[in-house]
Amino acid sequence: MAASRLTQPSFVPPRRAALPRSSVTSATAVKSRRTRHMVGVTTPPPPPKHAAKRSVGGLQALSEAWREIQGENDWAGLVEPLSPLLRDEIVRYGEMVAACYRGFDLDQASARYLNCKYGKRSLLREVGLPDSGYVVTRYVYATPAATGCSRWIGYVAVASDETVRRLGRRDVLVSFRGTVTQAEWFANFMSALEPARFDPSEPRAEVRVESGFLSLYTSDESGCRFSGGSCREQLLAEVARLLGEYKEEEEVSVTVAGHSMGSALAVLLGYDLVELGLNRGGEVPVTVYSYGGPRVGNAGFRRRCEELGLKVLRVANVNDPVTKLPGMFLNEASARRLPWGAGAGAYYSHLGVEVALDFFDVRNYPMCVHDIEAYLSLLKCPRAKKKKQVVSNNDAENGVVEVLMKMARRFLEEGRLDVILWRWLEAAMQVSNVVQSLQI
Repeated sequence: MAASRLTQPSFVPPRRAALPRSSVTSATAVKSRRTRHMVGVTTPPPPPKHAAKRSVGGLQALSEAWREIQGENDWAGLVEPLSPLLRDEIVRYGEMVAACYRGFDLDQASARYLNCKYGKRSLLREVGLPDSGYVVTRYVYATPAATGCSRWIGYVAVASDETVRRLGRRDVLVSFRGTVTQAEWFANFMSALEPARFDPSEPRAEVRVESGFLSLYTSDESGCRFSGGSCREQLLAEVARLLGEYKEEEEVSVTVAGHSMGSALAVLLGYDLVELGLNRGGEVPVTVYSYGGPRVGNAGFRRRCEELGLKVLRVANVNDPVTKLPGMFLNEASARRLPWGAGAGAYYSHLGVEVALDFFDVRNYPMCVHDIEAYLSLLKCPRAKKKKQVVSNNDAENGVVEVLMKMARRFLEEGRLDVILWRWLEAAMQVSNVVQSLQI
């Protein structure tokens, strides 16, 4: 099913003026978006003297340095080595994402199946975050096109008055879980690029995103008892309401965090907010924290996000196959070597600044390499070390394909082929193309 055609939201947007802990034994490593050079966090080189004033690593309180931590300067000087203050924020937002998994009800016998186990007032307390400092204001639901039935995908929360004093601003947080159900996996496997067209007055056909993520973000099933419109409609309405609730002289930020598929939704929402100018025409910074996230769009999408000032911090395990999809073959690196690549807009591109972690091996620990709890455990314990292991590109590619094939076999064994056969064929074609492109 193609993504539903986008209609202008019911409200009128303002226009712009112009990661088990003991098992994680590897060292954290980080890199910038423009280099592949990796350095250990535990043995950082001494910072230059002139950098002392601009660094926020232990020199300023978060309330004074929050704009830099949220990416105002593209995290310059904070990633290599990883600033302790930035690391703490990555962990904090990661815990808010992990709360989505802990609260999701997968018990088919439960009256709240595919919904959250807890009410909004008790969610964060029940999942082990009683002191998070946020108040949940709305639950968010999304509808996989393969099923036509919405399910709980995350929540919107806002910082309490006490937390505002610590953070230095009123933070509006949107948190997304990643893929759990089979229908959501099929959304991940749809690899076609499709124009986003979020702004009806200026569609921008060159800005393209992955069709499965776009469908999940925009599809609506009004008959479901938990749904209140598409995921997009719910989020734009709630974020606009919260931004309008706080007086303009108050410092406000919007933070969107997600893991896996949820990070793709986070990027789409972040782009949607800045494209429509809902962040007060650019006055309110919008930052995405992506954990183990896939590529979302093409180079045109990346350029547009950069033009609008959307800040994206990607936390990625270098051994995580999900971070290499979609576009394992047609991506920002291969496009430079292909005769048709550069101007066609047909290849995928990551965006933002990357914090690279290095833990586990995809063939020995196929589930742990992508697990949000493993991500967080490593970030919390960065001093652990392991013997360096050299893995060839062929080994890494073979491991990725092996995981993809396992996932495909699972779909065949458990999926309802009468409903999702045609989507399975698209998924099988993508896996086949990957195998052929790698010549294995």
